[in-house]
Amino acid sequence: MRLATHQLDGRTVATADSGSGPRCTGAASVDDLLRQADWRDTARRAAEQGEPVPESAGIVAPIRTPAKVLCCGLNFRAHIEEMGRGVPAVPTFFAKWADTLTGPAADLDLEPGDTAQLDWEAELAVVVGADLRRASVAECADAIAGYTVSNDLSLRDRQWATTQWLSGKAWDATTPVGPVVVTADAFDPAEHTVTCRVDGETVQHAPLDDLLFPPAELLHHASMFTRLRPGDLVLTGTPAGVGAGRDPQRFLADGQVLETEVSGIGLLRNTIRIRS
Repeated sequence: MRLATHQLDGRTVATADSGSGPRCTGAASVDDLLRQADWRDTARRAAEQGEPVPESAGIVAPIRTPAKVLCCGLNFRAHIEEMGRGVPAVPTFFAKWADTLTGPAADLDLEPGDTAQLDWEAELAVVVGADLRRASVAECADAIAGYTVSNDLSLRDRQWATTQWLSGKAWDATTPVGPVVVTADAFDPAEHTVTCRVDGETVQHAPLDDLLFPPAELLHHASMFTRLRPGDLVLTGTPAGVGAGRDPQRFLADGQVLETEVSGIGLLRNTIRIRS
């Protein structure tokens, strides 16, 4: 099943689609839906009997107000090598806020002084569907609501200005997410790929079975230090091919079109806008 959040008549509505088109669930967003104890049954009923969403409805980020957005910084071996880091024994986590998230077709707006080193990082994101605290890998696997597409755009000069990555990673409205959440029963990451393109040129492409720490294992490690709740997002890490890892380094510029795709889920298409 595919879950999404649509913009309709000045409000947002969560939808469910089992093959006959998106239908309203009664929730305001996908994360709002996931906070319902019976969200799976609600989504199934909506997909069969809910009010159809008109084709004119716009699609926005499926997850709107997560309590937590966690990211794994080093999870593809080739990316670790290109960044000159050692292979970690445990996941390297950092955090974002909900304000960082933006939609699958949104322009990515920055001011000229914000950064001179805007970089791409295509990623698979895991959507949490149940409370997790000190949970086993098996419990975490059962708690995955689904998967979506994300791009952890990074302001490298901000990121590397100190030993803490926060300001370069948590910039407002620089992490596009969507276009849908595919439920875990309909998506096996090991069978799919993640791809990033800049103005049509492929700059990243990798199979998701190359993740050092698979999704359930990431949730397990995260749940050891913080409670994960329905609607939370965990970005799983980016493959090799980022701009900072190239020789010479390469970064995004005004007007460029960034496409992020995970096979079996969908495509983000965002234009870089650096306002003069």
